[in-house]
Amino acid sequence: MTGIVKEFPGVRALDGVDLDVRAGEVHCLLGQNGAGKSTLIRVLTGAHQPDAGTIRINGDEVQLNSPTAAIDRGIAAIYQELDLVPGLSVAENIFLGHEPSSFGFSRRHEANTRAREILEGLGHGEIPVQREVGSLPAAGQQVVSMARALSRDAHLIVMDEPSAVLDPEEVANLFRVIRGLTARGVAVVYISHRLEEIREIGDRVTVLKDGATVSTGLHARETPTQELIRLMTGRSIEYVFPPRQEVLTTAPTVLAVDGLSRPGEFADISFEVRAGEILGLAGLVGSGRSEILETVYGARRPTTGSVQVDGKQLRPGRVQAAVAAGVGLAPEERKSQALLMDEAVFKNITVSTMGRFASAGFLNSRAERDAAAELAESLDVRPAGVERPVRNLSGGNQQKVVLARWLLRDCRVLLLDEPTRGVDVGARSEIYALVRKLAASGVAIVLVSSEVEEVLGLADRVIVMREGRAVHTGPAQDIDEHRVLDLVMEGSPA
Repeated sequence: MTGIVKEFPGVRALDGVDLDVRAGEVHCLLGQNGAGKSTLIRVLTGAHQPDAGTIRINGDEVQLNSPTAAIDRGIAAIYQELDLVPGLSVAENIFLGHEPSSFGFSRRHEANTRAREILEGLGHGEIPVQREVGSLPAAGQQVVSMARALSRDAHLIVMDEPSAVLDPEEVANLFRVIRGLTARGVAVVYISHRLEEIREIGDRVTVLKDGATVSTGLHARETPTQELIRLMTGRSIEYVFPPRQEVLTTAPTVLAVDGLSRPGEFADISFEVRAGEILGLAGLVGSGRSEILETVYGARRPTTGSVQVDGKQLRPGRVQAAVAAGVGLAPEERKSQALLMDEAVFKNITVSTMGRFASAGFLNSRAERDAAAELAESLDVRPAGVERPVRNLSGGNQQKVVLARWLLRDCRVLLLDEPTRGVDVGARSEIYALVRKLAASGVAIVLVSSEVEEVLGLADRVIVMREGRAVHTGPAQDIDEHRVLDLVMEGSPA
């Protein structure tokens, strides 16, 4: 790709980007949210047409006028927001658009057999090919999306944050699969905000900033982390967390969870969180962390146990009761579970506090906008302007909008599930500072993250989870990353 330019109304998303990828290499594409990575990938996969520049495949200049044209040229993509079709089976999703058929009839048995072979090649032969894909966990759906790309016999596969919903074992398996692909000459464009992954799987690196290539051909393992961060942000950012503030022993208990259980998800979970305290839940995907947060929030009903906020017991399985008591949730899947993607930024911020802006049954939209604009400005939501659709914001700024919603609500308890998933290093530091600021104001925070470093760096206390049970509880400063990983792998009590 040479000199790629792409303009949208009022913004030049790509300003002469260059990218070259070699057969059999993992080429890592880095950049902050909004740097142009997604737009560049959409050009490469035929979803967007460039306003200038050229694309060559094996030396031949090509016009990728549609996603089908890109697929025909051997280009496949696995997006962070998976493009699977709920209601269809695993095999039907894998071969969607190129189903084995004869005389106009689908050969389902052949499709199931071939789908099973592809999944076994990915190390996930346990996934039933006739199962409805929407019933799979997020990690399973990611594997199915990868299988779909492989079913096309692609020569170039784009992977956009493929490890975001995977636990360490699954990431290791993903890297094994990638190495198998590159050994066969398949090229991989790998997008990730996790710089340690770039070191492990990458060969070369291209860095984008503000829609332009600032560096290309960097050695993935030899280029210092601080240099990569400087190229992405234009400044040096130390990957450190804001200093902890002491939680007073006299601080009142805001959230009390006692004996909470849901069969098959988690069992006998108890903890307390005081005003100004951050409690971290560490563990593998599937260990029950997210399910605990959703149960506290009332989105799931426990079979046993209770949840109290400020000493008052919440009605189980009632989101309205939790929100009324001052509980807010920033869920893992912000685009599908937290945001109204086609609505304006200000509507997304005020959606949980509309009653505050209503009079005689009518909403005061000006008051809504003013309150949201004040919060958005204080959180440095970019680009400015609360009337633009939230869909047009980067991942980090969308997360700020979710946090702004609960700031406006003056919540007492904030539940954060993967708060920096898909967020670049610059925006991460801002979100870390915001979380600590909220805690300092007296909010009780429960944090879930797949990145152990993040849990230990932000939390005051940590609960380590394995297979739905707590195997360790204690101060974050008394345990390190290696011990956490030992616990989640072996599950022995500390």
